[in-house]
Amino acid sequence: MSSALTDLVPLPIVQAPMAGGVSVPQLAAAVSEAGGLGFLAAGYKTADGMYQEIQQLRGLTGRPFGVNLFMPQPEQAEPAAVDVYAHQLAGEAAWYEAELGDPDSGRDDGYDAKLAVLLDDPVPVVSFHFGVPSRDVLDALRRAGTLTLVTATTADEALAVEQAGADGVIVQGAEAGGHQGTHRDVPENDGSAIGLLSLLGQVREAVGLPLVAAGGVMRGGQIAAVLAAGAAAAQLGTAFVATPESGASAVHKRALTDPLFARTELTRAFSGRPARGLVNRFLREHGPYAPAAYPEVHHLTSPIRKAAAKAGDAQGMALWAGQGHRMARELPAGQLVEVLAAELDAARAALSSGGAG
Repeated sequence: MSSALTDLVPLPIVQAPMAGGVSVPQLAAAVSEAGGLGFLAAGYKTADGMYQEIQQLRGLTGRPFGVNLFMPQPEQAEPAAVDVYAHQLAGEAAWYEAELGDPDSGRDDGYDAKLAVLLDDPVPVVSFHFGVPSRDVLDALRRAGTLTLVTATTADEALAVEQAGADGVIVQGAEAGGHQGTHRDVPENDGSAIGLLSLLGQVREAVGLPLVAAGGVMRGGQIAAVLAAGAAAAQLGTAFVATPESGASAVHKRALTDPLFARTELTRAFSGRPARGLVNRFLREHGPYAPAAYPEVHHLTSPIRKAAAKAGDAQGMALWAGQGHRMARELPAGQLVEVLAAELDAARAALSSGGAG
C-alpha cells in the first residue's frame, strides 16, 4: 500500500475525515487538488447522504480521495446509566430550549448500506474507525480497486488490522482530536492512550503494513518526524478545521486559537466514547459523570450541541481538537497543503545536511 498510496497522491499528506459536518466535499477537493488525499466522513450520515457528497466531490475534483466509515458498535451501555445522565442533562436542554435526543436512535450508522454503495460505485480509498471490518469486506473492497485503511490505537489493534487483510494502518496517537478509534471501548483503559511517536515505534515493530500517522500533527516538520519514524504518510485533522473550506462552525474555528481554551482533554461528555476536545463548561461539568455509552450519549446530546452551535455558545459545543490546536492556521486548504509540503521539504533538507530544522 505504501507504493500504492505514493502512486495515488503526490504528497504524504492525508486530511483526516472529521464527522459532524467538518469534512465537506469542498475541503476534501481542495486538499486532493493540492496533491494530498482529501477525505469525506460518512459517519452520522445516511447512505444516500454519503453518496450525494461523493458525487459532489467528484464534480469538484478528478483526483483521488477517501471515504471513512464508522464500524457498528456492540450493545454495552447500561440503560440505567444513560437514564441517569439524561436526568443530569435536563438542565442543559432547558437552558438551550432543546429536547434531549433519543438514545436508541441506532447503533450501526447505516454500515451495510454504505458498504453496498461503496462496492457498487467504488472510491479510491476507504478507511474504518471504531473497529476492524471482516476479511470478506476488505477483500471485496480490494477486488473493487479500493485501498483500505483501519485505525489502530495500540500495537495489538494494529495486529488485528493486519490479520484481517487491510492494506494499511492509521496509527492514532493520544494527541489526536475527536474520537479515539479504539476497537473496543473499555472504560478501565481511559487515560492509557499512547503518544504518537511511541505508538508508531511499537506498531512498526509489530506489523509489516504501511502506516499513516495521526495525532497532533500541525507542521511540515512534524510530518518529516513521523515519516522518519516509519510512517508512509501523516494524517492531519485539526490543522484543516480552521480553513475556510472546512464545514466547522465559525465558533469552533475561532476557539482553536482563543486563549480562553488553553487545553484539550479526552472526554465521554458528548458522545459516551473517549474523544479529545477543547475544555469548555460542558466538558468540565459533565465529563466526570458521562457513562461509557456510545452512540447512546451521542444521540442524547446531539440536540443540545446543535442548539449551542446555533446560539454561538462555545461552552455547550463539542469543540473537537487535537493537542496542537494552538498551531492552527487560517489558510485556504490548498494553500495549507502547499505550506506543509514546503515545510516538509525544508525539514528533510535540514536533516540531510545535518542541520536543525
